[in-house]
Amino acid sequence: MTEQTSSDKGKTHFGFQTVGEEEKQGKVRGVFDSVASKYDVMNDAMSGGLHRVWKRFAVDQLQLRKGERVLDLASGTGDLIRLMQPIVGPTGLVLHTDINSAMLLEGRNALLDNGVVTPSTQCNAEALPFADKSFDAVTIAFGLRNVTHKDRALAEMHRVLKVGGRALVLEFSRPNALLKGPYDWYSFNILPKLGAKIAGDASSYQYLAESIRMHPPQAELKTMFETAGFQSVEYFNLTGGIVAVHRGFRLK
Repeated sequence: MTEQTSSDKGKTHFGFQTVGEEEKQGKVRGVFDSVASKYDVMNDAMSGGLHRVWKRFAVDQLQLRKGERVLDLASGTGDLIRLMQPIVGPTGLVLHTDINSAMLLEGRNALLDNGVVTPSTQCNAEALPFADKSFDAVTIAFGLRNVTHKDRALAEMHRVLKVGGRALVLEFSRPNALLKGPYDWYSFNILPKLGAKIAGDASSYQYLAESIRMHPPQAELKTMFETAGFQSVEYFNLTGGIVAVHRGFRLK
């Protein structure tokens, strides 16, 4: 990432646009307010159902145990929680959180419809309202790219983890050279049309395509993990790097 100049201070990216940091949060909120009710349908449509495989792989990398406490950030409709809750069991906890109230409500209803009862909390990943060393694991799936200050969010994830705890980020990333061309064509030509047809919102899925390109690639995000204090950081490329899972541990 390039060094921020004085004229760039207070600025960030909303897709390919440069906007004020305070403005971005409102714009991201507008995206998810718009797509919340069709979020799951669109995930299946645009990934061909692959997002379910990616999420299951991500949860497997946590190696959760019964009784553990998990903080799931940007939970959306709770896909990760439905996978994690049966593992930690009734003596454990998976906390459902999101900064967006519409997504939080959609997620809470989806979890209840699937027989999952767990607390829901609206919170900002950059300033978590939890005590130090509160959780055994912290997860965020397809949410980090929407965070304005990713470094702050990673530092907060580290802060609330117990020693020996692990953080996991599942996010769109950089595909290999073979896939890049077809993937770019699909992202900018098909994805907005799917958004228009299914969710009635092409612009939010244009933003999705753009936000993926502005997100740090695999090696850079690994370095950000390490800067935040994580150790034994590694990443796993899925579907040729279209998606990556990053995992790091708090060891002290």
